[in-house]
Amino acid sequence: MNVRRRYGTALALPLLGLLLAGCGIRATEVPTDFGAAPSRVPCTLTEPDVSPQAARGVPVQVFLLCGSSLVTVDRAVQVPDGTADAQRRVIVAQGLLDQLAQAPSSGERDAGYTTDVRGGMTVSGPGVKDPKDALRLSNSPADLTSYALAQLVCTFSDSAAAEGDGSVILGGPDAAPLRRYECTDDVRTDPGTKAPPSSEVTGG
Repeated sequence: MNVRRRYGTALALPLLGLLLAGCGIRATEVPTDFGAAPSRVPCTLTEPDVSPQAARGVPVQVFLLCGSSLVTVDRAVQVPDGTADAQRRVIVAQGLLDQLAQAPSSGERDAGYTTDVRGGMTVSGPGVKDPKDALRLSNSPADLTSYALAQLVCTFSDSAAAEGDGSVILGGPDAAPLRRYECTDDVRTDPGTKAPPSSEVTGG
């Protein structure tokens, strides 16, 4: 009986192969490779991601990190009507600083956006002997990471906090030395290794 069963199975297998071939079905032992699954393009928001802060106030842009580069995102800062220009610069600078220190929104995080600027830092206007366009941080710029400094300089230089030529004068608290910083293409492309160009500022 066992011999007949094995013999019948041996005959059935070739017949099954012929039937499959006749139907146009070809058996294969190697899985078909359709290529890698499509993936989301990093540093690209799939749709406008407007945070509640960006829905009101003065429209601004801040620079966040994505991969090894700086990218701009839309934000807003609150500036009271009738604010004098000198005070307006400080209010805008503090608003930008606060926005940089905030955690990116869920949509921005999904796109790979991060920030290296830490919360708790404040900015004030010039000291008595400082140039009128200087901004003083509660932390010395030299103590910031290269990424955080690049974020600050590029964000400030692209706003009302900057001078007419796009440069920004920054210093630490008290009478710490001031330096004039610029945001260049190299800094925006590679903030980890390309420090914002700077020069010492003397006199008021």
